[in-house]
Amino acid sequence: MRKLEAGRRAARSGKASSLVILVHGYGADGADLLGLADPLGEHMPDTVFVAPNAPNRCSNNPMGYEWFPIPWLDGSSEEAAAEGMARAVEDLNAFIDETIAAEGVDDAHTILLGFSQGTMMNLHIAPRRPRPVAGVVGFSGKLLAPEQLKSEVVSRPPVLLVHGDQDDMVPPASLAEAARALDDAGFEVYAHVSKGTGHGIAPDGLGVALHFMRDKLGIPQE
Repeated sequence: MRKLEAGRRAARSGKASSLVILVHGYGADGADLLGLADPLGEHMPDTVFVAPNAPNRCSNNPMGYEWFPIPWLDGSSEEAAAEGMARAVEDLNAFIDETIAAEGVDDAHTILLGFSQGTMMNLHIAPRRPRPVAGVVGFSGKLLAPEQLKSEVVSRPPVLLVHGDQDDMVPPASLAEAARALDDAGFEVYAHVSKGTGHGIAPDGLGVALHFMRDKLGIPQE
């Protein structure tokens, strides 16, 4: 098991009752998403934000990290990608457990928010964890091996999927594919398409995510 380095933003109120774990995409790092704590924290003052770095340096971007290789981007084999993901799943699951314990919250007050490859990780991990988290927010990602979900699901947290309709990295159709598989497996699924948005997080998508997180964490809507 590899220990993941992480950035952290404390709860603005000084007293944390909930946790958001931000899982970055391929070639990025935790700091890439930790900046979301600024606009989100204004409306979630009792929430701690933590953003780990993936365990491996990215072969395509040595300044960033990857959770697992992506064959069509870096020329790796499908076998290497599968092995890398399996190992990263163990690392991230352990990190989630350790962070929940360290922050003094519980799974029911924890949100997993991911972008791109981070969404792929969260959509794989969350349904297979023994205790459901409060919710999963997936930006610009996809559900890997959707055919395996129904037989392997253990817990069913609510899921919000957000995607730009101009995404040229992860096809926008990935949202509908993931939503169908999750719905078929008994999940509560929400979806939002950001018009005119590429592979990124637009203000409207972030606003929908904020509303979803506040709702699932029991924070009164403003």
